[in-house]
Amino acid sequence: MKAHSRLVLTDEIHTSLREHLFPGDGKEAAAILICTCSLGSNLKLLSQELILVPHKECSVRTPDSLTWPGKYLEDAIDRALVGARSIILVHSHPGGLYEFSWVDDASDASTMVSLAQGVESIHGSAIMVPCGAMRARIYHPDQTCEDIELVTVPGDTILFWSNDAEEHLTPPMAFTSQMTHALQRLTVAVIGVSGTGSIVAEQVTRLGFGKVILVDHDHVEEKNLNRILNSTIADAQSKRPKVEMFAEAIERIRGPNVAEPINNSVLSREAVLAVANADVIFCCVDTHQGRMICDLMASCFLTPLFDVGVKIPTRPTESDGRAIHDVQGRIDYVKPGGATLADRKIYTPDSLYAEALRSTNPNAHRDQVEHGYISGVQEEAPSVITLNMRAASACVNEFIARAFPFREEHNSKYAQTNFTLSGCLEDFEHEDSFRKAPNPKLAQGGKEPLLGLPDLGVRP
Repeated sequence: MKAHSRLVLTDEIHTSLREHLFPGDGKEAAAILICTCSLGSNLKLLSQELILVPHKECSVRTPDSLTWPGKYLEDAIDRALVGARSIILVHSHPGGLYEFSWVDDASDASTMVSLAQGVESIHGSAIMVPCGAMRARIYHPDQTCEDIELVTVPGDTILFWSNDAEEHLTPPMAFTSQMTHALQRLTVAVIGVSGTGSIVAEQVTRLGFGKVILVDHDHVEEKNLNRILNSTIADAQSKRPKVEMFAEAIERIRGPNVAEPINNSVLSREAVLAVANADVIFCCVDTHQGRMICDLMASCFLTPLFDVGVKIPTRPTESDGRAIHDVQGRIDYVKPGGATLADRKIYTPDSLYAEALRSTNPNAHRDQVEHGYISGVQEEAPSVITLNMRAASACVNEFIARAFPFREEHNSKYAQTNFTLSGCLEDFEHEDSFRKAPNPKLAQGGKEPLLGLPDLGVRP
């Protein structure tokens, strides 16, 4: 088994693939995935195109055998040559066998040689059983094969299938030790390790994620101590990087080799390459640019994204002071191929431009503080840990509800959650309530420059 390797399918591709492979006649069927590759340190194949082999064109279709025309292999090779992409041959096992048969081995022995000669890239094969679960493997130049550790589908419900046991075909019950065991296979990235971010990082650490990537460029200050978990006065006095402080806390809780601190901006090549390895992204930043980068990474690397934000708008009083108008929190879940944060207007070209102006304005610091947690109020050390706790907990619970389903209603109804503590209300937006624009970044993978941004390209 190739450790930490992934084959990722969008919800749309997986749904189309399953419908084609199981037409209802109990016979095998075939399709081909064209995949890009992530540039992270781990192998991550990202489904970008799907070629369906018509059932009628297969000369043999039985419950346990299949013969299909070679012209579809030629078509796949021609398409994959653009960008030296990978080809994964997929077929169904209508009887439910969740392993490759000797017939599959014999078939791959001939076809993989042709694929390797046609396109210089990583190629492989996969099977799907009636419940939609998949298992995949790749072939090396010497034609030895290696299992892919996980096949994932980050849709309204986030699906993960391991290659080693049939009992993993359905997720374990939420909030159990079996859930903790399943999370040990996953890598999570927490972008921003401050107010909400430190609380999210604490939760995912104790839930049991196998690897926790921490991204933040800033250091601990005394004004942070009232809302950053695990931070101390000593950290503030030494201006210790937030990610180093929190990585040490994770080591105390879980031991070594769990935390991966990235003391750099999310808008850096180092951070993007690290996050490319993640199975889940939690965006806990307070800037529009930071959210844009997380949005782009989710699209390019087909990674499910959870974004959390809080706000305390104020209003003027008759005595020329300010009063709390509302206490708000928002959680967005973005599935790759679904409505992005940009589609939802969480950030816009205007908001990015205004933010850039504030960063270069002589009065930027004062303006930035007034645009912080408590709008319209100069507050350097807002006492908002209770609000942050509420929002961060809802954000991580949103992940659990999607990866280990427990809701009464379909997850698509909860693409966005907005809550108000002053009105004691909670509202939800359906995935279909957002107008989705075409997304050319989807499954772009490691194409240079990273995320399509020149600043993230390879330096000479």
